[in-house]
Amino acid sequence: MKLPPAKTKGTIAVETAIKQRRTVRSYKPQILSLEQFSQLLWSAQGITETNGFKRGSPSAGALYPMDVYAVAGQDGVEQMEAGVYHYEAKRHMVSWITKQDLRDRVARAAFSQMWMAKAPLNLVITAEYSRVTVKYRNRGVRYAMIEAGHIGQNLFLQAEALGLKAGIVGAFHDNKLIKAMKIPRSHEPLLIMPVGYAG
Repeated sequence: MKLPPAKTKGTIAVETAIKQRRTVRSYKPQILSLEQFSQLLWSAQGITETNGFKRGSPSAGALYPMDVYAVAGQDGVEQMEAGVYHYEAKRHMVSWITKQDLRDRVARAAFSQMWMAKAPLNLVITAEYSRVTVKYRNRGVRYAMIEAGHIGQNLFLQAEALGLKAGIVGAFHDNKLIKAMKIPRSHEPLLIMPVGYAG
């Protein structure tokens, strides 16, 4: 599914977004627009140069070992069915992984932090370490984790600019989360970020 083009001009200053950013754990059951969804994914891993490949988050050696998955709930994002989607940065689109509302399973895999399941959308940031360790060896694992942090902050600030709020979760059973989402085992989850309107 092709996403609407991302915008590069907003109405909130970056300083305001930084000042207002807070981790939120309570969400309204309010649907997100397809434009908001598109903008969030672009801020996480979207290509930011014309006719190029570089992205909004720094990546060691520009190797980009990260993948972003969207776990959308029923009535989570307009014009989209519930399910797990994989973001494809090169074409700014998402592809199906599974057509099922898996927010409860994702929350259970995260030590049953069931507040996560109330958010209309959970974004899962994963790393395929082999893409970066091929150049940087074991140090590449650290670089991927640093990159995940940059992506997480981009998502926090983009959510603020869109009038949304985000949470962040690092406590989960990796294998249970991979199995619940039906993603490749080589895509190791590092962060889960619920996103929506603050409840």
